[in-house]
Amino acid sequence: MKTLSKLVAAGVAVAALFSVAGCGSQSTQQEKDPKTLKVWHYEESSGAQGKAWDKAIEIFEKKYGVKVEFEKKSFEQIRQNASQILNSDQVPDVMEYNKGNATAGLLASQGLLTDLGDYVKEYGWDKKISGSLASTGKYDDKGIMGSGNWYGITNYGEDVVMYYNQDMFNKYGIQIPKTYDELEAAMQKFVDNGVTPLSEGVAEYPLQHLWWQLALSKADNKFIDAYEMYKGDVDWSDEELTYATQTIADWVKKGYISKDSTGVKAEDAGQAFMNGTYPMFFSGTWWFGRFQTEIPDTNWTFSTFPDSKKVVGSSGNIWVVPERSTRKDLAAKFIDITLSTEVQNLMGNAGGLPIAADPDAITDEKSKELIESFNTVLKNDGLGFYPDWPTSTFYDELNASLQELVNGTSDVKKTLEQMKTNYDKGVADAGVKE
Repeated sequence: MKTLSKLVAAGVAVAALFSVAGCGSQSTQQEKDPKTLKVWHYEESSGAQGKAWDKAIEIFEKKYGVKVEFEKKSFEQIRQNASQILNSDQVPDVMEYNKGNATAGLLASQGLLTDLGDYVKEYGWDKKISGSLASTGKYDDKGIMGSGNWYGITNYGEDVVMYYNQDMFNKYGIQIPKTYDELEAAMQKFVDNGVTPLSEGVAEYPLQHLWWQLALSKADNKFIDAYEMYKGDVDWSDEELTYATQTIADWVKKGYISKDSTGVKAEDAGQAFMNGTYPMFFSGTWWFGRFQTEIPDTNWTFSTFPDSKKVVGSSGNIWVVPERSTRKDLAAKFIDITLSTEVQNLMGNAGGLPIAADPDAITDEKSKELIESFNTVLKNDGLGFYPDWPTSTFYDELNASLQELVNGTSDVKKTLEQMKTNYDKGVADAGVKE
């Protein structure tokens, strides 16, 4: 096999209200001889994607003689302000954006993103991005991922794993867990030694990802299709969601999760794991490269969540081209470079999950382990997407509900009722269900 895409893509989400074609036929007037390209992304420079995008910028500027005006934005900045930004005259030409119905799907349905279909054909991106990896780049006219036109291009994969500080496990004579029962037993041993085991950030995505993973451990494709794709009704009193919510409450009560984590953001939770405050951190593979770079002297390892056929994850974030960009052809050239073998190989050796690298060029053993783990998930059709995708407001609503659960101002029943009310209202308001 010549590319990781043959390994990864074999296994790894809105036509615009007014259709827009690619490759120079767009309604927005294109610059004839652009000298700059404005790129926004939110990857840390020490992470695998950050290193890869830096390299892509270097290659692009040298090849085309065009200066890249790069602006680093936070995930939250772009998530919260994307619609306003893309409706303004200050749009970037290429922007990293979150995939899913409530984010990329919503913007595409509002006519704010360029239909990239012609570029996909011109550059052959669909040969590298296929299977479940392609789902998050395609959206139908209601903004539902998985079919329709291409509005986003990914160039890596991701899933959410459990990270373990091996040094802390060794200190207390605790084995790295391989089963769910062993996971709970390990957390209890840490508590018995006065150590809170899980680094959590309830103010942002980490805890909702753990909540969703617990639900996925009891889920099948029928449940996921109902929740994510609106194919049937979601029963919030069924095992998947009640188990997840009850388990979070139980883990707080047992001391596995600190009540003080309600105001903690994702970056702070990751930093707390890196500085050795907590022995465990459940979060995405986007941290992997940072851990390799920022804590080289720490003995750490990882695994997928034990005893679960489904895991939190999907393709990586997607490149989108705003409809109001005046440099779309140039934007496509930049995206294509991020899918080049050189950039993909660099990402793979930096701890990322490239989709178009040369497997023989991945020499870092830990990175190989990560890629192998992800390929196994793909082979088993194990990607369960993310919990906030169904509605445009559900990310914040989930965080708020889980904050109240963790700090004790809401119980399991009330939390589930609140989640159901928010979910049902968001889906109804979006008009995405038959």
